[in-house]
Amino acid sequence: MTTAAAAGRCPDHRGHYDAVVAGGGPSGAAAAITLARAGRSVLLADAHTGPPKTSESLAPAARMLLHDLGIDPRALDHDHRPCHGTLSAWGSPRAQQTDFINDPHGHGWHLDRPAFDSMLRSHALAHGARVAEHTTAGRPARLPDGGWQVALSTHGASCTVHCRWLIDATGRRARIAMHCGAVRHRYDRLVAVHLRLAHDPHDSESRSVVESAPDGWWYTAPCLPTGRLVAYFTDTDLTPPALTTPRVFLDLLATAPHIAARAQGRPPRPGDVPRRCAAHTARLEPAAGEGWIAVGDAATAYDPVSSQGLLTALYTGKCAGEAVDARLGGRYDATGTYTARLHETFDGYLLGHRTVHSWEKRWATHPFWDRRQHPPRPATATARRL
Repeated sequence: MTTAAAAGRCPDHRGHYDAVVAGGGPSGAAAAITLARAGRSVLLADAHTGPPKTSESLAPAARMLLHDLGIDPRALDHDHRPCHGTLSAWGSPRAQQTDFINDPHGHGWHLDRPAFDSMLRSHALAHGARVAEHTTAGRPARLPDGGWQVALSTHGASCTVHCRWLIDATGRRARIAMHCGAVRHRYDRLVAVHLRLAHDPHDSESRSVVESAPDGWWYTAPCLPTGRLVAYFTDTDLTPPALTTPRVFLDLLATAPHIAARAQGRPPRPGDVPRRCAAHTARLEPAAGEGWIAVGDAATAYDPVSSQGLLTALYTGKCAGEAVDARLGGRYDATGTYTARLHETFDGYLLGHRTVHSWEKRWATHPFWDRRQHPPRPATATARRL
């Protein structure tokens, strides 16, 4: 991908845009694609910061969203491995199988996340968006006309651009929205500790596997381009000491028979160690304001057990892009409709989240499971106002 940022200079020294998108993941790219296809001028600033992206599964229902973004889902078949269903040992030591053969949308995919994200950004570029790689959007400042001035930094170079709307796609930090006065509500303390295992040429499994445990749950799936991802999800205060060391991680893994069977004889990939990342449920209030809107994990972050993360990213990015386009066209109710839709979806998620965890009764009195049997009481992060 050819961009000004790749050449080591500021993305644009004279930029005036309808929208600047901070964050080049799926939600930010979906918003940029939607706005660019609507004929709006948009800059997508992708900082390329944060932890390395892990393998994730994309549900079959994503085909509809990809179509809406003008992307042929068959394009994913070249770089990503088909996902034909799930195996779940949840509420019972026996694994139950769900096949996507009965899904009207067909199979899903085990994604190579860097390749998937790059494909979305390339699609935004092809539709006329300005894509600035390795570029961080700094703290925005209000302009007298109601627009924004945004500082951009790229490999030590810096400049400012102006825009009418800001789209926050910075993930769970919601960095832009927090500067605009939004409040972050966090509903639990879930974290993931994940490790990539070496490639096994005989590993042809095409399903994701989930297995509950006394203090959390395990997940494994093919990790592209080669290898297998194994992840353990638990609360921060329940995380065993030194779990980010391979020996401790693999010892705990051995207690999960379905996951351990798929990891047997496979050491970590050279140079890889278990890594920890946030996986908690969170919601932003509000998710949009005058001249700004949040998408993806910045707006609503879901527990990975829901398998809704990437779907939500694409969906909120597309809907936010449509809302901003409508606001630029004079429809002042568009962002209110967007936030109402987010609230409705999030309330449904919370109900489903409790229901799914209620199915596991073997360890109902253990803290991890007991905490998820009751309506959550969110902790509130303090907002920093402009």
